[in-house]
Amino acid sequence: MFRQALAGLVCATALTTPAIAQTYETEAGAVALDPVVEGLQFPWGMVFLPDDSMLVTERSGNLRHVAADGTISDPITGVPEVVFEGQGGLLDVALDPEFESNRYVYVSYAEPGDEAGTNSTAVARGVLSEDRGQLSDVEVIFSQQPKLPSTLHFGSRLTFDNDGYLFITTGERSDAEFRVQAQDLDSHLGKVIRILPDGSVPEDNPFVDTQGALPEIWSYGHRNMQGADMHPQTDQLWVAEHGPRGGDELNKVVPGGNYGWPLLTEGTEYSGDPINPPQDLPDDLVEAERTWVPSPAPSGLAFYTGDLFPQWQGDAFMGALAGTDLIRIDLEGEEVLGDEFLFGDGFPHRIRDVTEGPDGALYLITDADPGQILRLSPEQ
Repeated sequence: MFRQALAGLVCATALTTPAIAQTYETEAGAVALDPVVEGLQFPWGMVFLPDDSMLVTERSGNLRHVAADGTISDPITGVPEVVFEGQGGLLDVALDPEFESNRYVYVSYAEPGDEAGTNSTAVARGVLSEDRGQLSDVEVIFSQQPKLPSTLHFGSRLTFDNDGYLFITTGERSDAEFRVQAQDLDSHLGKVIRILPDGSVPEDNPFVDTQGALPEIWSYGHRNMQGADMHPQTDQLWVAEHGPRGGDELNKVVPGGNYGWPLLTEGTEYSGDPINPPQDLPDDLVEAERTWVPSPAPSGLAFYTGDLFPQWQGDAFMGALAGTDLIRIDLEGEEVLGDEFLFGDGFPHRIRDVTEGPDGALYLITDADPGQILRLSPEQ
Protein backbone atom coordinates (compact mmCIF):
# COMPACT_ATOMS: atom_id res chain seq x y z
CA MET A 1 0.00 0.00 0.00
CA PHE A 2 1.02 3.63 -0.49
CA ARG A 3 1.12 4.24 3.26
CA GLN A 4 3.63 1.48 3.83
CA ALA A 5 5.87 2.78 1.07
CA LEU A 6 5.80 6.39 2.21
CA ALA A 7 8.95 6.40 4.32
CA GLY A 8 11.12 4.96 1.56
CA LEU A 9 9.64 7.25 -1.04
CA VAL A 10 10.22 10.42 0.95
CA CYS A 11 13.82 9.37 1.64
CA ALA A 12 14.44 8.71 -2.03
CA THR A 13 12.78 11.83 -3.42
CA ALA A 14 13.44 15.36 -2.18
CA LEU A 15 10.38 17.53 -1.57
CA THR A 16 10.12 20.19 -4.24
CA THR A 17 6.93 21.91 -3.01
CA PRO A 18 6.49 23.96 0.16
CA ALA A 19 6.32 21.86 3.31
CA ILE A 20 2.79 21.25 4.50
CA ALA A 21 1.49 20.66 7.99
CA GLN A 22 1.01 16.97 8.57
CA THR A 23 -2.02 17.18 10.84
CA TYR A 24 -5.26 19.15 10.73
CA GLU A 25 -8.14 19.41 13.17
CA THR A 26 -11.53 18.61 11.64
CA GLU A 27 -15.03 18.11 13.00
CA ALA A 28 -14.29 14.36 12.90
CA GLY A 29 -11.02 14.75 14.83
CA ALA A 30 -7.38 15.08 13.84
CA VAL A 31 -6.32 13.90 10.38
CA ALA A 32 -2.91 13.31 8.82
CA LEU A 33 -2.01 14.44 5.30
CA ASP A 34 1.03 12.72 3.81
CA PRO A 35 2.66 13.06 0.38
CA VAL A 36 2.89 9.60 -1.18
CA VAL A 37 3.80 10.45 -4.80
CA GLU A 38 5.84 13.40 -6.02
CA GLY A 39 7.28 14.74 -9.26
CA LEU A 40 4.19 14.67 -11.51
CA GLN A 41 3.65 17.33 -14.18
CA PHE A 42 0.28 19.01 -13.66
CA PRO A 43 -1.54 15.80 -12.73
CA TRP A 44 -5.29 15.94 -13.41
CA GLY A 45 -7.01 12.57 -12.90
CA MET A 46 -6.34 9.27 -11.15
CA VAL A 47 -7.89 5.84 -10.79
CA PHE A 48 -6.90 2.80 -8.72
CA LEU A 49 -6.20 -0.50 -10.46
CA PRO A 50 -7.29 -3.83 -8.93
CA ASP A 51 -3.81 -4.40 -7.44
CA ASP A 52 -3.98 -1.03 -5.58
CA SER A 53 -1.56 0.69 -7.95
CA MET A 54 -2.78 3.70 -9.92
CA LEU A 55 -3.09 5.29 -13.32
CA VAL A 56 -2.52 9.06 -13.26
CA THR A 57 -2.86 11.59 -16.07
CA GLU A 58 -0.54 14.52 -16.59
CA ARG A 59 -2.02 17.43 -18.48
CA SER A 60 1.11 17.57 -20.66
CA GLY A 61 -0.13 14.39 -22.37
CA ASN A 62 1.36 11.58 -20.31
CA LEU A 63 -0.51 8.69 -18.75
CA ARG A 64 1.56 7.18 -15.93
CA HIS A 65 1.38 4.00 -13.92
CA VAL A 66 2.17 4.58 -10.24
CA ALA A 67 3.13 1.41 -8.41
CA ALA A 68 1.97 0.71 -4.87
CA ASP A 69 5.43 1.75 -3.63
CA GLY A 70 5.06 5.17 -5.28
CA THR A 71 7.32 4.47 -8.28
CA ILE A 72 6.25 6.49 -11.33
CA SER A 73 6.52 4.74 -14.71
CA ASP A 74 7.68 6.10 -18.00
CA PRO A 75 4.77 7.46 -20.08
CA ILE A 76 2.38 4.75 -21.24
CA THR A 77 2.45 4.63 -25.04
CA GLY A 78 -0.58 4.79 -27.32
CA VAL A 79 -2.24 7.81 -25.71
CA PRO A 80 -3.95 10.09 -28.27
CA GLU A 81 -2.43 13.43 -29.28
CA VAL A 82 -3.61 16.21 -26.97
CA VAL A 83 -3.69 20.00 -27.06
CA PHE A 84 -1.60 21.00 -24.03
CA GLU A 85 -2.49 24.66 -23.87
CA GLY A 86 -4.47 26.79 -21.43
CA GLN A 87 -6.68 24.38 -19.48
CA GLY A 88 -6.33 21.67 -22.11
CA GLY A 89 -4.30 18.50 -22.19
CA LEU A 90 -4.74 14.92 -21.04
CA LEU A 91 -7.44 15.13 -18.40
CA ASP A 92 -9.43 12.37 -16.69
CA VAL A 93 -8.98 8.60 -16.61
CA ALA A 94 -11.44 5.80 -15.77
CA LEU A 95 -11.55 2.02 -15.87
CA ASP A 96 -14.19 -0.01 -17.65
CA PRO A 97 -16.57 -1.70 -15.20
CA GLU A 98 -15.33 -5.01 -16.69
CA PHE A 99 -11.68 -3.96 -16.61
CA GLU A 100 -10.41 -7.21 -15.10
CA SER A 101 -11.66 -9.12 -18.14
CA ASN A 102 -11.32 -6.55 -20.97
CA ARG A 103 -8.60 -4.14 -19.63
CA TYR A 104 -10.28 -1.09 -21.21
CA VAL A 105 -9.04 2.29 -19.97
CA TYR A 106 -10.85 5.54 -20.84
CA VAL A 107 -9.19 8.96 -21.07
CA SER A 108 -10.61 12.41 -21.72
CA TYR A 109 -8.49 15.07 -23.36
CA ALA A 110 -8.38 18.22 -25.46
CA GLU A 111 -8.53 16.92 -29.03
CA PRO A 112 -7.14 19.05 -31.88
CA GLY A 113 -9.58 19.98 -34.64
CA ASP A 114 -9.01 19.87 -38.37
CA GLU A 115 -8.94 23.67 -38.50
CA ALA A 116 -5.78 25.18 -37.01
CA GLY A 117 -6.21 26.43 -33.46
CA THR A 118 -9.45 24.59 -32.79
CA ASN A 119 -10.05 21.83 -30.29
CA SER A 120 -12.65 20.24 -28.01
CA THR A 121 -13.14 17.59 -25.36
CA ALA A 122 -12.85 14.00 -26.57
CA VAL A 123 -12.88 10.58 -24.93
CA ALA A 124 -10.91 7.57 -26.17
CA ARG A 125 -10.57 4.05 -24.87
CA GLY A 126 -7.80 1.51 -25.29
CA VAL A 127 -6.63 -1.82 -23.93
CA LEU A 128 -3.97 -1.56 -21.22
CA SER A 129 -1.19 -4.09 -21.63
CA GLU A 130 -0.44 -6.52 -18.82
CA ASP A 131 2.84 -4.73 -18.12
CA ARG A 132 0.92 -1.42 -18.01
CA GLY A 133 3.24 0.12 -20.58
CA GLN A 134 0.95 0.51 -23.59
CA LEU A 135 -2.57 1.32 -24.70
CA SER A 136 -3.56 -0.60 -27.82
CA ASP A 137 -6.66 -0.70 -30.04
CA VAL A 138 -7.28 2.93 -29.13
CA GLU A 139 -10.54 4.38 -30.50
CA VAL A 140 -12.27 7.73 -29.99
CA ILE A 141 -15.75 7.07 -28.61
CA PHE A 142 -16.83 10.71 -28.11
CA SER A 143 -15.74 13.96 -29.74
CA GLN A 144 -17.38 17.20 -28.62
CA GLN A 145 -18.82 19.35 -31.38
CA PRO A 146 -18.28 22.04 -32.40
CA LYS A 147 -14.50 22.40 -32.23
CA LEU A 148 -13.60 25.96 -31.32
CA PRO A 149 -10.57 28.29 -30.98
CA SER A 150 -10.54 28.25 -27.18
CA THR A 151 -8.24 26.72 -24.56
CA LEU A 152 -10.71 27.00 -21.67
CA HIS A 153 -13.55 25.00 -20.09
CA PHE A 154 -13.17 21.40 -21.17
CA GLY A 155 -15.13 19.78 -18.32
CA SER A 156 -13.90 16.21 -18.95
CA ARG A 157 -14.78 14.19 -15.84
CA LEU A 158 -15.59 10.53 -16.50
CA THR A 159 -17.67 8.21 -14.32
CA PHE A 160 -19.65 5.00 -14.79
CA ASP A 161 -22.92 4.10 -13.09
CA ASN A 162 -23.80 0.65 -11.79
CA ASP A 163 -25.49 -0.23 -15.09
CA GLY A 164 -22.31 0.39 -17.07
CA TYR A 165 -23.28 3.71 -18.69
CA LEU A 166 -20.47 6.25 -19.11
CA PHE A 167 -21.12 9.86 -18.12
CA ILE A 168 -18.91 12.62 -19.56
CA THR A 169 -18.96 16.25 -18.46
CA THR A 170 -18.22 18.98 -21.00
CA GLY A 171 -17.54 22.69 -20.69
CA GLU A 172 -19.03 25.54 -22.72
CA ARG A 173 -15.60 26.90 -23.73
CA SER A 174 -15.95 30.14 -21.69
CA ASP A 175 -16.23 32.81 -24.40
CA ALA A 176 -19.52 34.74 -24.36
CA GLU A 177 -19.92 33.95 -28.05
CA PHE A 178 -19.73 30.21 -27.37
CA ARG A 179 -21.31 29.79 -23.94
CA VAL A 180 -24.85 30.45 -25.17
CA GLN A 181 -24.68 27.01 -26.79
CA ALA A 182 -24.99 25.46 -23.33
CA GLN A 183 -28.73 25.99 -23.91
CA ASP A 184 -28.71 24.45 -27.40
CA LEU A 185 -29.51 20.77 -27.83
CA ASP A 186 -27.70 20.62 -31.20
CA SER A 187 -24.37 21.40 -29.50
CA HIS A 188 -22.24 19.44 -27.01
CA LEU A 189 -21.14 22.59 -25.19
CA GLY A 190 -22.05 22.71 -21.49
CA LYS A 191 -23.60 19.25 -21.35
CA VAL A 192 -23.53 15.97 -19.49
CA ILE A 193 -23.15 13.16 -22.03
CA ARG A 194 -24.37 9.60 -21.43
CA ILE A 195 -23.17 6.82 -23.72
CA LEU A 196 -22.43 3.12 -23.71
CA PRO A 197 -18.79 2.05 -23.32
CA ASP A 198 -18.38 1.66 -27.09
CA GLY A 199 -19.70 5.18 -27.72
CA SER A 200 -23.17 4.20 -28.87
CA VAL A 201 -26.23 6.00 -27.54
CA PRO A 202 -28.61 4.37 -25.04
CA GLU A 203 -32.17 4.13 -26.27
CA ASP A 204 -33.55 5.69 -23.09
CA ASN A 205 -31.55 8.94 -23.24
CA PRO A 206 -33.93 11.88 -22.78
CA PHE A 207 -33.46 13.54 -26.18
CA VAL A 208 -33.27 10.47 -28.41
CA ASP A 209 -36.61 11.33 -30.01
CA THR A 210 -36.21 15.13 -29.97
CA GLN A 211 -35.83 16.50 -33.49
CA GLY A 212 -32.53 18.32 -33.98
CA ALA A 213 -31.11 17.29 -30.59
CA LEU A 214 -27.91 15.33 -30.14
CA PRO A 215 -29.10 12.03 -28.67
CA GLU A 216 -26.12 11.50 -26.37
CA ILE A 217 -27.06 14.57 -24.26
CA TRP A 218 -28.24 13.72 -20.73
CA SER A 219 -28.53 17.26 -19.29
CA TYR A 220 -27.71 20.80 -20.38
CA GLY A 221 -27.23 24.40 -19.26
CA HIS A 222 -23.90 23.69 -17.55
CA ARG A 223 -20.79 25.87 -17.42
CA ASN A 224 -17.67 23.84 -16.60
CA MET A 225 -18.07 20.65 -14.56
CA GLN A 226 -14.74 19.36 -13.23
CA GLY A 227 -16.12 17.05 -10.55
CA ALA A 228 -18.45 14.07 -11.04
CA ASP A 229 -19.42 10.99 -9.06
CA MET A 230 -22.35 8.64 -8.57
CA HIS A 231 -24.26 8.87 -5.29
CA PRO A 232 -23.59 5.59 -3.44
CA GLN A 233 -27.21 5.10 -2.33
CA THR A 234 -29.10 6.22 -5.45
CA ASP A 235 -26.52 5.70 -8.23
CA GLN A 236 -27.47 9.16 -9.49
CA LEU A 237 -24.87 11.48 -11.00
CA TRP A 238 -23.78 14.52 -9.00
CA VAL A 239 -21.44 17.16 -10.45
CA ALA A 240 -19.32 20.02 -9.11
CA GLU A 241 -19.44 22.98 -11.44
CA HIS A 242 -17.43 26.17 -11.82
CA GLY A 243 -19.52 29.32 -11.79
CA PRO A 244 -18.24 32.60 -13.24
CA ARG A 245 -17.09 35.06 -10.55
CA GLY A 246 -18.95 33.38 -7.71
CA GLY A 247 -21.80 30.94 -8.11
CA ASP A 248 -19.94 27.61 -8.07
CA GLU A 249 -22.49 24.81 -7.84
CA LEU A 250 -23.07 21.28 -6.60
CA ASN A 251 -25.74 19.72 -8.81
CA LYS A 252 -27.74 16.52 -8.72
CA VAL A 253 -28.21 15.63 -12.38
CA VAL A 254 -31.61 14.56 -13.66
CA PRO A 255 -32.18 13.32 -17.22
CA GLY A 256 -33.21 16.15 -19.50
CA GLY A 257 -32.56 18.77 -16.82
CA ASN A 258 -31.68 22.37 -17.69
CA TYR A 259 -29.24 23.82 -15.14
CA GLY A 260 -29.60 27.38 -16.32
CA TRP A 261 -26.22 28.57 -17.59
CA PRO A 262 -25.75 31.21 -18.96
CA LEU A 263 -29.30 32.40 -18.31
CA LEU A 264 -29.20 32.31 -14.53
CA THR A 265 -26.33 32.30 -12.00
CA GLU A 266 -25.47 33.62 -8.56
CA GLY A 267 -22.16 34.84 -9.95
CA THR A 268 -21.09 37.83 -12.04
CA GLU A 269 -18.84 38.35 -15.02
CA TYR A 270 -15.14 38.39 -14.13
CA SER A 271 -15.30 42.15 -14.76
CA GLY A 272 -17.86 42.44 -11.97
CA ASP A 273 -20.69 43.22 -14.37
CA PRO A 274 -23.95 41.47 -13.53
CA ILE A 275 -25.27 38.54 -15.54
CA ASN A 276 -28.93 39.47 -15.81
CA PRO A 277 -31.51 36.76 -16.55
CA PRO A 278 -33.70 37.22 -19.65
CA GLN A 279 -37.35 38.20 -19.25
CA ASP A 280 -38.46 34.87 -20.72
CA LEU A 281 -36.48 32.71 -18.29
CA PRO A 282 -37.57 29.05 -18.52
CA ASP A 283 -39.64 28.03 -15.52
CA ASP A 284 -38.32 24.46 -15.33
CA LEU A 285 -34.67 25.17 -14.44
CA VAL A 286 -33.11 22.73 -11.98
CA GLU A 287 -31.86 24.38 -8.80
CA ALA A 288 -28.41 23.62 -7.45
CA GLU A 289 -28.07 21.55 -4.28
CA ARG A 290 -25.54 24.07 -3.00
CA THR A 291 -23.82 27.19 -4.29
CA TRP A 292 -20.70 29.04 -3.17
CA VAL A 293 -19.93 32.76 -3.28
CA PRO A 294 -17.03 33.53 -3.49
CA SER A 295 -15.87 30.69 -5.70
CA PRO A 296 -13.65 27.95 -4.27
CA ALA A 297 -13.24 26.73 -7.90
CA PRO A 298 -14.28 23.06 -7.53
CA SER A 299 -12.39 20.23 -9.15
CA GLY A 300 -12.87 16.56 -8.36
CA LEU A 301 -15.80 15.03 -6.47
CA ALA A 302 -15.98 11.79 -4.50
CA PHE A 303 -18.60 10.29 -2.21
CA TYR A 304 -17.05 8.60 0.80
CA THR A 305 -18.08 5.01 1.65
CA GLY A 306 -15.01 3.73 3.51
CA ASP A 307 -14.39 2.68 7.10
CA LEU A 308 -11.41 4.85 8.10
CA PHE A 309 -13.72 7.84 8.65
CA PRO A 310 -17.04 6.41 9.87
CA GLN A 311 -18.32 9.92 10.67
CA TRP A 312 -17.91 10.85 7.00
CA GLN A 313 -19.69 7.90 5.40
CA GLY A 314 -22.15 9.20 2.80
CA ASP A 315 -20.54 12.65 2.63
CA ALA A 316 -18.99 14.07 -0.53
CA PHE A 317 -15.52 15.58 -0.91
CA MET A 318 -14.65 18.28 -3.42
CA GLY A 319 -11.28 19.77 -4.29
CA ALA A 320 -10.82 23.52 -4.38
CA LEU A 321 -8.39 25.17 -6.80
CA ALA A 322 -8.67 28.89 -6.05
CA GLY A 323 -9.79 28.03 -2.52
CA THR A 324 -6.75 25.75 -1.96
CA ASP A 325 -8.60 23.29 0.24
CA LEU A 326 -10.56 20.08 0.44
CA ILE A 327 -14.26 20.66 1.11
CA ARG A 328 -16.39 18.09 2.91
CA ILE A 329 -20.05 18.34 1.93
CA ASP A 330 -22.14 17.14 4.85
CA LEU A 331 -24.96 14.96 3.54
CA GLU A 332 -27.90 13.20 5.10
CA GLY A 333 -28.87 10.89 2.26
CA GLU A 334 -29.31 13.39 -0.57
CA GLU A 335 -29.90 16.43 1.63
CA VAL A 336 -27.00 18.88 1.88
CA LEU A 337 -26.67 19.99 5.50
CA GLY A 338 -23.55 22.15 5.18
CA ASP A 339 -19.86 22.02 4.38
CA GLU A 340 -16.47 22.03 6.06
CA PHE A 341 -13.24 23.43 4.60
CA LEU A 342 -10.85 20.89 6.09
CA PHE A 343 -7.43 22.54 5.89
CA GLY A 344 -8.21 26.23 6.34
CA ASP A 345 -6.24 29.37 5.57
CA GLY A 346 -2.62 28.94 4.62
CA PHE A 347 -2.92 25.57 2.93
CA PRO A 348 -0.67 25.97 -0.13
CA HIS A 349 -2.05 23.46 -2.63
CA ARG A 350 -4.66 23.67 -5.35
CA ILE A 351 -6.57 20.38 -5.16
CA ARG A 352 -7.34 19.06 -8.64
CA ASP A 353 -8.88 15.67 -7.88
CA VAL A 354 -10.00 13.51 -4.97
CA THR A 355 -10.82 9.82 -4.78
CA GLU A 356 -11.32 7.16 -2.13
CA GLY A 357 -8.60 4.54 -2.08
CA PRO A 358 -9.09 0.81 -1.51
CA ASP A 359 -7.68 1.31 2.00
CA GLY A 360 -10.43 3.79 2.90
CA ALA A 361 -8.12 6.81 2.84
CA LEU A 362 -8.77 9.83 0.64
CA TYR A 363 -6.21 10.57 -2.07
CA LEU A 364 -5.77 14.09 -3.43
CA ILE A 365 -3.98 15.43 -6.51
CA THR A 366 -2.27 18.80 -6.32
CA ASP A 367 -2.44 21.01 -9.40
CA ALA A 368 1.21 21.93 -9.87
CA ASP A 369 4.43 21.15 -11.70
CA PRO A 370 5.76 19.27 -9.85
CA GLY A 371 2.51 17.92 -8.47
CA GLN A 372 1.85 15.46 -5.71
CA ILE A 373 -0.58 12.80 -4.61
CA LEU A 374 -1.49 13.25 -0.94
CA ARG A 375 -3.06 10.66 1.37
CA LEU A 376 -5.58 11.79 4.01
CA SER A 377 -6.12 9.43 6.95
CA PRO A 378 -6.96 9.64 10.67
CA GLU A 379 -4.05 10.77 12.80
CA GLN A 380 -2.50 7.78 14.55
